[in-house]
Amino acid sequence: MKSAFRNVCFSLTRSLNPKPKSFHRNLPSLPPLLFHRNSPFCSFSLSPASISPMTDGDSRPPPNSSSSSSASSPSLEQQFQGFRAQLEESGSLREKIRSVVLEIESATRLLHSSLLLVHQSRPVPEVLEKAKAHIGVLKELYGKLAAVLRESPEQYYRYHGDWRSETQTVVSLLAFMQWLENESLLMHSEAAEKLGLNSSEFGLDIEDYLVGICFMSNEMPRHVVNQVTAGDYDCPRKVMKFMTDLHAAFRMLNLRNDFLRKKFDGMKYDLRRVEEVYYDVKIRGLAASGDSAGDQGRVEGEE
Repeated sequence: MKSAFRNVCFSLTRSLNPKPKSFHRNLPSLPPLLFHRNSPFCSFSLSPASISPMTDGDSRPPPNSSSSSSASSPSLEQQFQGFRAQLEESGSLREKIRSVVLEIESATRLLHSSLLLVHQSRPVPEVLEKAKAHIGVLKELYGKLAAVLRESPEQYYRYHGDWRSETQTVVSLLAFMQWLENESLLMHSEAAEKLGLNSSEFGLDIEDYLVGICFMSNEMPRHVVNQVTAGDYDCPRKVMKFMTDLHAAFRMLNLRNDFLRKKFDGMKYDLRRVEEVYYDVKIRGLAASGDSAGDQGRVEGEE
C-alpha cells in the first residue's frame, strides 16, 4: 500500500516538472577560499585584501636584513676583539702575580716555622735572629710584586685579593716578633717599611694590617701558657695589659659585619684566656708581689 502511494507521488512530480534544475545552480557564486569566521568547517578567515592580486604599484621588496647586519658586524667584532685582548693581558698579569705570591707564601712558611720555636722554650734572641733572616727575602719579593704591578698602573685593588691573605699572615708574624723583642705593638708604618711597601702605588692596606694584628693576638694565649710553664710568671700580666690596650683601641673603630669584625670579636676570647691564666697564677701566689696593674685588665662588655 505504501509503495503504491510512493510511486503515484513520484509519477505526479515528474509530470509537473519533467526537467528539474539542480539546486546548487541557483546559489550565487562565492569567491574561492572565502569562509565566514563562524563557519564550523574552518577556523580562520581570509579577507578580500588578502586574496586580492598584488598590483605593480603595491609590490615592495622585503627589507634587506643583510645590509644592517653587515654594518653592525665590524663594530661588534671589533668590540669583542678588544675584550679578548684585555682578558689575555689580565690573565698574563695575574699569572705573573701568582708566581710571585707563591714565593711569598713559601718564605712566610719558613718564617712561621722559625717563630714556632719560641713555644718550645727556646731563647728569644736565638729565635728572632733566625726569623729575621727571612724578612729580607720577603722584602725583595714584595719589591718584585710591585714591579709586576707597574705594568698595569692604578690596578692595585683589582689584583689585591691575590696576595691579601699572605700579607695578613706576614703582618701577624712581624707583629709577634715585635712583641717578643720590644713588648710593644708593631705600627702600620713600621710594618710597611719592613716589607718595602712605602710607595703610594703599592702600599700596605689598612685592613690587611688590622687583620694581621688580630691574627697575632691568636698566638698570645699559647705564648702565655708556654712561658708560665717555663717559669716566667710575669708574662701573663704583661700580655694581659698589652691585649687590653689593643682591644680598647680596636673598639674605637666602626667595623662592619665583615671578616675584620669577626676577627676582632675573636680577640675578646684571646684576652679572656690570657686573663684566666693570669688570675690562676696570681691566686697560686706565683705572680710578682705588690703589682696589681694587671688587675685592671678587663674586657669591656659585649655590645
